[in-house]
Formats: sequence, structure tokens, C-alpha cells
Amino acid sequence: MAELDAKKRKKAHLHPYLAGNFAPIHSVQPLTPCPYTGHIPSELIGGEYVRNGGNPVTNEDLGRDAHWFDGDGMLSGVAFRRVDDGLGGVQPEFVNQYLLTDVYLSTRLTPSLRTPILPSIATLVNPISSLITILLRIFRTIFLVLLSHLPGSEQAIKKISVANTAVIYHDGRALATCESGPPMRVLLPGLETVGWYNGKTAEGERIGEAGAGFGGKGLLSFMKEWTTAHPRVDPLTSELILFHSTFAPPYVHYSVIPASDQQSATYLTLQSQTRLISQPVAGVSSAKMMHDFGVSRSHTIILDLPLSLDPLNLAKNRPVVSYDPSGYSRFGIFSRYDPQEVRWFQTDACCIFHTANTWDEVIAMDGDQVTNGVNMLACRLTSASLVFSAGDLAAPIPTHSFAEEEEEQCRLYYYHFSLEGSNNIIPYQWALSAIPFEFPTLRDDVSMSSAKYIYGCSVSDSSFGAALGRAVKIDSLVKIDVQTLIARGKREPPRPVSGCVDLRTVSEVLASADSEDPIKVFKMPQGWYAQEPRFVARKTGYNEDDGWLLSYVFDESQLTEDGECYSNAQSELWIIDAKNMKDVIARVYLPQRVPYGLHGNWFSEKNVLGQRPCETIRSLPCSAPHNKGVTTNRLDGSGFLWNSWIRTRRYLEVILG
Repeated sequence: MAELDAKKRKKAHLHPYLAGNFAPIHSVQPLTPCPYTGHIPSELIGGEYVRNGGNPVTNEDLGRDAHWFDGDGMLSGVAFRRVDDGLGGVQPEFVNQYLLTDVYLSTRLTPSLRTPILPSIATLVNPISSLITILLRIFRTIFLVLLSHLPGSEQAIKKISVANTAVIYHDGRALATCESGPPMRVLLPGLETVGWYNGKTAEGERIGEAGAGFGGKGLLSFMKEWTTAHPRVDPLTSELILFHSTFAPPYVHYSVIPASDQQSATYLTLQSQTRLISQPVAGVSSAKMMHDFGVSRSHTIILDLPLSLDPLNLAKNRPVVSYDPSGYSRFGIFSRYDPQEVRWFQTDACCIFHTANTWDEVIAMDGDQVTNGVNMLACRLTSASLVFSAGDLAAPIPTHSFAEEEEEQCRLYYYHFSLEGSNNIIPYQWALSAIPFEFPTLRDDVSMSSAKYIYGCSVSDSSFGAALGRAVKIDSLVKIDVQTLIARGKREPPRPVSGCVDLRTVSEVLASADSEDPIKVFKMPQGWYAQEPRFVARKTGYNEDDGWLLSYVFDESQLTEDGECYSNAQSELWIIDAKNMKDVIARVYLPQRVPYGLHGNWFSEKNVLGQRPCETIRSLPCSAPHNKGVTTNRLDGSGFLWNSWIRTRRYLEVILG
């Protein structure tokens, strides 16, 4: 029998996000050839699929607080190397690398640490976490950050981001993202870490723009560079659109970064060259957990939801992260280059972690094209249960009952925000389908327009509410014809907010024999689970859905009775026909497993070859595996003083470990 991947846990209750294929993996691979079966489409040759996710490098204390959103960023990729055999050959190669953030490097260079440097989100959201516990966790982090700047440190922690959420491409740079810091540039296809990107240049680049970037200058500049994990890239102008959420007024800032290489854009206007960096957004009154937003060709939507992320909550005897179901959801809409002129639309409380697509409603008026509304598709949750269940916590019971409380669900919702007149109304707001739906994606070149298809993830064996009682595993990939369902909803409008156009379950959709069904489901084989898919278009396709979905999958027959993975457990990359949502046209067999993670992206051969040059990349010191967290240099030539400080420092590191 193969050796277990981790020591058997002593706890009777396994943390669901530290067990099975959620458990971190610490082996990293350079580009390694992989066998495969089936046919790899020519559109993939030369490109690379990369997925990000949290993978805590410090994981010895298995009884600690932990959350799925925690953990050091790890990129896992499959590059489809072009083989010069004259036959259009291809060799898939797997690679995975930690993102060498300040926090990761400091952790590796301080082996006495038993728990991560940053406090877990689970600690911050836990309703029973005492004020003293939270303050001690926060002060521990502050002390370790300060200690990293003192003599004896090989790595100062200048930014606290772990860059573990998503990965995008803009203007010759692949960027890993997380909202606790700026994006981190990486190199394709080897996934080496280059350095932090500030909106003008990245560390390690020889040529770049001078001057302050995200955050600017000043005492709170470090907060203003905290960037959404889901920036948007306009497929026509190649602009990068981002927001920055902070703890201090005005709470939200906003940036638009044009592409400096005009050849990377297919359409350029004078306006598209406007650059905004960390401009304040008017109208947000408190600190919120803002994960995503909406971006159309001409407008931006900020999501001000009743999910707070505010250290001042401690003074109110509330967790740092707190959801108020009696509050309201507010959507702030403004023209792309004017974040001070915001129109706010208000509706029932909800949580939204991911928007799927946003596009303008345009009409002809006096010979001009006028935007009279903005549409948005989003994965709407009726509570914040996911925030708690992802930390293995029970969601708090609301202190107030609501006469028309919605059932626990996460569905793909359609919103239409009318810009006609001065009344800010939402004439359409309802679910398109009753099936659970999250991790949305679409074809890149139709984003910010009225795309026909949205792809995403679902669970088929239970309701979403039941799924939240355990680690949510994806056993179904879903394709929704949103144009058809939106049109149906406008003909026969469901009840606002709580209504739904298509009330079928996943099982009922699977049983449908209708070739024109607006919902199609790819059901994983029994015991297999997928991850967020990514669409790659067919070059010669005629329809929007001509292409493939790429997803990492895992067979849980590779788990023991205790729910642990064997050390030789392996994942696969499946290439699925996105048109019929039935056929797996190729399977790439990876040399190791890829833990269930967060968001991925597809990088074309043009992206890989079009990367900006860099002069240096980040690396671990050669002594890192044996390093005690200190250097051997003397301080002011005094061996006694230096040795005394080092002993004190080591003692502090052990105490704080």
C-alpha cells in the first residue's frame, strides 16, 4: 500500500479543507512531460493552462484555524509544448510552483513557525472568537512583520499578499492576484515569480515607468494598493480595470491601466488611453469584503453588499467579517473613467463573490448610440454561509426572522439596471436557473458584450444548502444559454429577487433529451470531481460555443478510509467538448495531484511569446531548507551583541511559532 501523503491526524474531526484533495501538497515540479490519451486540439499548442489556489506551506498544526481562502499561492499549469516533428505534434508538460511572495519567503526562512504568519480568515469570521484571541492573532502578525525588517532577516515582509486567488494576462504580463496586495508577475511557461506589479512596472523588469503606482504615497498607501482578485481586461481596448478596497475612507479606489503596447489591442480610441490610478469611488460608507465587480464596455459596477470586513467591528463586539441579512445590497454604477459620478441602486441583502458578465444596453437616439441600461450576470448567494463553511464553521443563526426569507441557494442571477431618467431602478432581477451555480466563466472575446453562453460549476447530489455543510466538491460542469433564459424571463417575468426562470434540478436537466435545451450539464463519473473550467475557442468555429473546456479533475478512489490522499495520488487535465458538453476529447495524466483550488486561466501561444522581458526573478536562498531564519553577519563588529540578539530573535520566533 502506498505511503500516506500526510501523517494521520490526531483530531477526531478532519478539517474538510485540510483533508483529502483539499490538503496542501508541498512537492513542486519543473516542466515535466506528461502522457495523454485522445486528441489535443491544435488551438492549445504553444499555450498553457494555469490554475491558482491556496496551499499553506506551514501546515504542521492540523488543529489550527484554517479556511479555504487561506494559504500561500501555488500555480499549477499544463503547457502544451510545440514539437517540431513536421506533423503539428504536441507534448503536454506539467509544472507547479509556489508564488514567492514576501510572506512565503519569510515563512520558508523561519522554520520554527508552526502556523502561518497571517491570521486565518476562519479566526476573523468565527462568531465565538473572543476579542482577545483575534487581537493576539493580529498582534502576532504585526510583530512577525516588524521582526522581518530587523537585522538577522533574509526577507522583509513589505506586502502581506499571498497571491493565491486568480491569474490573468495583461500587456505582456501574467499576473497572480489576491485582494490583500497588488498583483504578482510570473513568467510563462515555467511559472517563475518575477515580482510585484504596481500598475506601471513590475519588480524585476529592466524597463518600466517611473513614479508611484497603486497606492501612491503616504501613510495609508500600503492599503490603497490592495487590489481585487478579479481585475478585468477589456478584449477590445486591452485596458486593465481594477478596484482597491481598504479599511479607511473613502474605502474603495479604482484604476484603469491602458495597454502600453498598442498592437495588443484590436480597437483603440482616444478615451481608451486614459489612465486612472487609485482614484476614489464616491458613496461607499464602510469597509466591506469586496471580491469582484462588474465591467462593461463603458460602465463599471461596484458591489457594496452587507458583508463587512472591518477591524472596527471588534469595538462593536462583532467579528471582523460580518454579514447583516437585514441590510441592503447596493450596486454603484459609473462611467468607466468617472468614479466620482456614481448612481447607486439598492435591493435585498445578498452575497456575491463572482460576477459572470456585464454589458451595456444600447439604443439608437438621434443618430447616436446611447447606453440606457447596464446588465449583469452574477452568482448570487442568499447568505454568507459559504464564508463560514469554507472555514469549517457553523454559520451564525440570524437574530431576526424575516417574513419572506429566501431559501439557502447560490444561483446565476440576471440584473438590469436602468439608466433612463433619474430614478435608480432595477426592473429585472431574478435567477435564470434553480441549479446551484458558481465559478462562472465565458469565452474571453465576448466578455463585456451580450454573450450567449456562461459556463460554471455545480453539485448534483444535494441542494446547495446541504452542500455547504461539507467541503463543496464540483461533480457537474454547467453551460447556460443566458440569452434564451433572459428572453424567456422578460416574456414571463418571475417574481422579483426570489423568482427563477428555469426551476429544474440538475437531475432533471440531465434527463432532458432536448437538443435545444438552454441548460446542459457535463456530469463527472461517480467519485470524480472537477475544478473551475476555462473555455478555449476553436479557430475555425462559427458559433460562440465552438471550443473546449479545460479542467483539473481528481478520482477520489485514491483516498484512504480516513479521507487522506496517498502520496502517489494523481490528478488529470480533461479537455471537454464545450459544444455538446458530453465528450472528453483528451486526458492529460499529471505526475501528481492538484489540490482543489480557486481560479485558472488560459494563456495562448501569442501570450506566452509576447511576454515582456525581465531582468531578475525571485528565488529562495540556497540555504533555505536548513536556514534558521538568520544570517551569520556580525552587527557593528561585535560578536557578543550579535549573538545575543540572534538568540533573542530565535527565542521570539519559537514563542510566536
